[in-house]
Amino acid sequence: MSIIRKRLSPEESRSIALEAARLILIEFGPQAVTLKAVGARIDRTHANLLHHFGSAAGLQSALAAYLAETVCTTIREKMASTPTGERNTREIVDLAFDAFDQGGAGALAAWMLNSGNENALDPVIAAIHKLIDSLCPSPDEIRLLREDTLALMLMALGDAQVGGQMATALGLPRDTARSLATELLTNRITNFVTEQHQKIGE
Repeated sequence: MSIIRKRLSPEESRSIALEAARLILIEFGPQAVTLKAVGARIDRTHANLLHHFGSAAGLQSALAAYLAETVCTTIREKMASTPTGERNTREIVDLAFDAFDQGGAGALAAWMLNSGNENALDPVIAAIHKLIDSLCPSPDEIRLLREDTLALMLMALGDAQVGGQMATALGLPRDTARSLATELLTNRITNFVTEQHQKIGE
């Protein structure tokens, strides 16, 4: 069902197009995210979408940024509401894994890279940098956040691509990678908090 045509601001039009692209990605996969498909879903012309995104590749890059910004905003809100040592690590892990898996970000990134777009992950990286900067971490915590983010994103991306097949082949539960990521991050955070307390006591 298409959205009824009405006059929208450029920001509203772009937002509606990206949400339509997100739904197409989830329903039909990254190869289906085209200007034509999005235009048909929201009752906008090809020329209108070209104005906003420039090309199909531009649409896909904007969608990657939209997905990354959405999940990072949610993670930022959860992390900002609790101190480092009290965060629900599994909840954050699930948000990242879900974004790459059910949310389609993993399939989109892989498809863009395979299509020759070497900058496919740039929007994701930019959103993550914004997330870390917004938390105003101490110099020591910046390194922890960057290392933990690297590990989490690599595990989430890999799990979205081959996690199900690997878990089945090894006779492991489907969420094993999530559990391992949670254990890894929890142990690293615990060690970090312990080290900070020891520095204060010195």
